[in-house]
Amino acid sequence: VYEGRIHVYNLACSTFFAPRNLSGIHGMHHEYICSCPMWRNAGPHFNCVFIITDPQVEGMSGLDVTHVLCFFSFKYQGILYSCTVIHWFDCVGDGPDLATGMWVVCPGYLRCNVRNTAIVHIDTIYHAAHLILVYTAHNINSIDVRPHHCYDTFHFFYVNKYADHHAFEIAF
Repeated sequence: VYEGRIHVYNLACSTFFAPRNLSGIHGMHHEYICSCPMWRNAGPHFNCVFIITDPQVEGMSGLDVTHVLCFFSFKYQGILYSCTVIHWFDCVGDGPDLATGMWVVCPGYLRCNVRNTAIVHIDTIYHAAHLILVYTAHNINSIDVRPHHCYDTFHFFYVNKYADHHAFEIAF
């Protein structure tokens, strides 16, 4: 039983080397990944990320998309552990959608409609992920659906590889 302190954070900063984009200091870049229960008094703001699940495989075959729910850290036996609570997304199909060239994902659930959540070390986060709704033919009441409801309301999302050139090189 852990009886120490747990520190909760609303965002994490990911710093990475991007050799094809030298606009930063010698190719170094950073991005913020949010996990805020209240963003600008308008509702929660939780980003999605790519998690490395198989470092031996490139592209989406070695990555999974997750929804960040919380960042936290704790010390155990003198070692600091920085972690995140995530909700897994499952890939739909074995490859990208033929019409768009983007992978399709859906929120992951276990038996009895329980979200597939986990705690992972933040070192497994590879890059921020941008998801686009897979639109259907039925009408959506925009008064009832706010941006922070999208991951709970909609069932399928495209993994946007066109969000930036880093994502284009990742989500293939």
